Amino acid sequence: MSRYTGPKEKIERRLGEKLGLKGERSAGPKAAIVRRPYPPGQHGPSRRPRKMSEFGMQLRSKQKVRAMYRLTEKPLKSLVKRALEVKATSPFITVIRSLESRLDNVVFRMGVAQSRDQARQLVNHGHITLNGTRAKTPSITVRIGDVIGVREKSKALPYFSTLMPRWFPKTVAPSWLSVDHAAVTATVKSEPVPEESGVQTADVQAIIEYYSR
Repeated sequence: MSRYTGPKEKIERRLGEKLGLKGERSAGPKAAIVRRPYPPGQHGPSRRPRKMSEFGMQLRSKQKVRAMYRLTEKPLKSLVKRALEVKATSPFITVIRSLESRLDNVVFRMGVAQSRDQARQLVNHGHITLNGTRAKTPSITVRIGDVIGVREKSKALPYFSTLMPRWFPKTVAPSWLSVDHAAVTATVKSEPVPEESGVQTADVQAIIEYYSR
């Protein structure tokens, strides 16, 4: 399945909630879901809410998490299937930890990028390092003790020297990440905390049920 490249705010309007897909804009008054709090389309403003079936709710939860973490169907399905095979930890915790431990998500969480799409692009273009080595795969799983940073040659680029300083010092990282704002690095202190992910337990449970059919 190809990656969705259309208007991101349409996804938020369709699902009826903010997912932070446009970075700083998503949190402000100019967000599309604030200005037009109804589904996209010709009949959006007058569309009556319909009672959703159990399958429909599961599908909606899957679409929401996929949109949040910018994943296609196959990686999310594989991630959930692997989580179900882990017996020592609950599938909910395993799924959240797997999502949060992706390199592109960590770049977003540490504040180098304002959205996961932006973080993915930075990784793809080779601007990010993992333990001092250039990393170009957004789906790499980071582990406790890993250090994520910006490639030295990239720091001179306008994005890192001019744009990023506008928001990076004010970013509050999750408790499992230790961010050095001066060095522009982040160290993974512990396993990701599910409660800090912003993903609802019910949504993950619905996804697990969806893929367990």
